[in-house]
Amino acid sequence: MQKTIKLLKKENELRVIEDELDIYLEIPHLAYAEVKKQDGGKALLFTNVIDKKSGTKFEEPVLMNVFGSYKRCELLFGRSIESVADEITKLLHMKPPVGFRDKLSMASELFSLKNIFPKRLKGEGACQKIKYLEDEIDLHKIPVLTTWEQDGGPFITMGQVYTQSLDGALVNLGMYRLQVYDKNHLGMHWQIHKDSSHLYDQYQKAGKKMPVCVAIGGDPLYTWCATAPLPFGVNELLMYGLIKKESAKLVKSLTTPLYIPEDVDYVIEGWVDPNEFKTEGPFGDHTGYYTLKESYPFMKVSAITTKQERVFLATVVGKPPLEDKYMGWATGRIFLPLLKTTAPDLIDYHMPENGGFHNLILAKMQPHYKGHAKQFMHVFWGAGQMSFVKHAIFLDENAPRLDNYKALTTYILNRFNPKSMFISEGILDALDHSSPETLVGGKLGIDATGAYKVDPPQLLGDEELLQKVKEFIPDAVNLQQYMRHTNNPITVISLNKTKTVKEYFDLLICLSTNIRIVVFVDEAKNDVSNAYMLVWRVTNNIDAMRDIFSSGLMVGIDGTKKTPLDKYAREWPDDVDCTQSVVESLKQRGLWDLDDTLYKEYQLS
Repeated sequence: MQKTIKLLKKENELRVIEDELDIYLEIPHLAYAEVKKQDGGKALLFTNVIDKKSGTKFEEPVLMNVFGSYKRCELLFGRSIESVADEITKLLHMKPPVGFRDKLSMASELFSLKNIFPKRLKGEGACQKIKYLEDEIDLHKIPVLTTWEQDGGPFITMGQVYTQSLDGALVNLGMYRLQVYDKNHLGMHWQIHKDSSHLYDQYQKAGKKMPVCVAIGGDPLYTWCATAPLPFGVNELLMYGLIKKESAKLVKSLTTPLYIPEDVDYVIEGWVDPNEFKTEGPFGDHTGYYTLKESYPFMKVSAITTKQERVFLATVVGKPPLEDKYMGWATGRIFLPLLKTTAPDLIDYHMPENGGFHNLILAKMQPHYKGHAKQFMHVFWGAGQMSFVKHAIFLDENAPRLDNYKALTTYILNRFNPKSMFISEGILDALDHSSPETLVGGKLGIDATGAYKVDPPQLLGDEELLQKVKEFIPDAVNLQQYMRHTNNPITVISLNKTKTVKEYFDLLICLSTNIRIVVFVDEAKNDVSNAYMLVWRVTNNIDAMRDIFSSGLMVGIDGTKKTPLDKYAREWPDDVDCTQSVVESLKQRGLWDLDDTLYKEYQLS
């Protein structure tokens, strides 16, 4: 962390805030605003950290938004992201050597791989300089942040969670949100599909307590490795060695059999009883919505150790764009070669941050035969973390760059027909709130690899079209048309819903000569002129099996909040919003410098 701070200062990538700020809302609100700035703003170092509620003043600073730009990602990796991807590609395509020179070259490459394996050291590490055991244990001595007003409490958001299989043969490093309940209990948000949950199942079946270590800080690359989508059973710290060209150096924890990097800033050790659970949440998550209360396992802390000079690393999640935009970019580039081993005709893929990553993927492929794109959909929906993707659009090799959204959307809409859609059902991320039941819901695939020739509709102006719509739907409030130059323009209608959206759609079929794709959203909390946030809202809110319908060439999409009117029986979560009194206080102190246009564009409240 100290080396990282020096590097960020040297590169003019760090903003140091010396004003006294609270771990409750104030610090995370400033970080939330910072990452909304152009190119992700700066990393933030808060040096005067307090807990107003308890009157505690912390010795250590809090560091945030450390990965929050493309430049900072590559600084922390110590090399270009593409060079890592190229190296993985080379390893995956390594061939038997032909001739003496090839053998020497391969020997050199294989010799360099010896450094990818973590190395266990004897004795203690810098992370164990200060020890808290038994009655000295107190999680409240760590400046853990409470990010949002409705959060169930303070949460560790950049924790490296180290676990191992029951027999000790497999080790895992993951990242999960961790709720601080009291001085010695920490929640384990192990979603059912995650690797640590699979290991936990082994202990639960055996009726044994599970050892867990949570590390915070150290080399920021440890934290990124915790998010790496490696196959089950592969040690994520191998990625550290591959990228850094040196082994991660580990020491044994004091009260568990687990090993952790010797240079992390904090280690929280403990044991999870598989027969005990606590209510976890709510928590304002990266979906931009609160995830609701649910029962999860928890850790009883058996030791806390720290560096002498430590830094608390944290992130903030909520509505996009966020720090995970840049971390996700690095992950996508690096793991493209591995995904290609499953889908060899894949050229590239991209997950827009306002699609919430799992909610939307764009993929470019080389189609070879009819139905090839649909085959790819099944491949994606069955490949590791890709299986959580809700909406996937597949394009051929002639499509524009996947991050050139305007050109790409034009390309898709000029080739689209309702026949392009493939709707299925599969697993969903545990954070998804849109489906009628948890963990399972609708999937939408769109095959844009082949062009359907359709004539464009007869366009009307927004005002004229809105008046026609209101004749059939008095609940309609606002309307805006997008991509009017394409064969399939998109019409967004906001309304105060009093009936199902399918009923509204059926009422508009008589306007099919003027409307091609129609998206319905609630008038409350939406701006029909804000395309970025509409993508965020709609991809979050739709379940493809329930919320997409068509008639002829006309397609309807229900992006509204679901209620019992829609036969939706689950609790619909609230948006993650800034607390206005906190924002006003930060403004008055001259600390809040986010432009009001960005505040409105990204709908911070």
